[in-house]
Amino acid sequence: MPHSFVKIWIHAIWATKEREPLIKPAIEKNIHEYMRKEFVDMDCPVRIINGMPDHVHSLFLLSRQKSIAEVIKQVKGGSSHAANEQDLIAEKFAWQTGYAAYSVCESQLEKVFQYIKNQKTHHAKKSFKDEYDEYLKLYGFEA
Repeated sequence: MPHSFVKIWIHAIWATKEREPLIKPAIEKNIHEYMRKEFVDMDCPVRIINGMPDHVHSLFLLSRQKSIAEVIKQVKGGSSHAANEQDLIAEKFAWQTGYAAYSVCESQLEKVFQYIKNQKTHHAKKSFKDEYDEYLKLYGFEA
């Protein structure tokens, strides 16, 4: 084949440092926009970004030339740098070191999109920690 064809949808999740509720409603759009810019700069089109004060979810297409680790590192680093440069909050804005990333089947895109879109409603019923522990168990990792 003379060309490379890649279409891998990724659902990525990561938390603020120590799961502090740093993403207040007043700055949420800014943080998501900083993230979106970083994804686009990494050649990773974004379908949706949403979350809670202590974590974010994103659904994006992985670049055929970048690893998940490279993309997440750049998005987290670039968005936290932008947040701090703009003094969005009084304290330093930072993300936790780790992340979770799952491939998403084309047939499940709408379901994952709706899940990310409805984070506020979802987390009114279930904490991030409980949800994260469920993901770990579902995907075969120990909580």
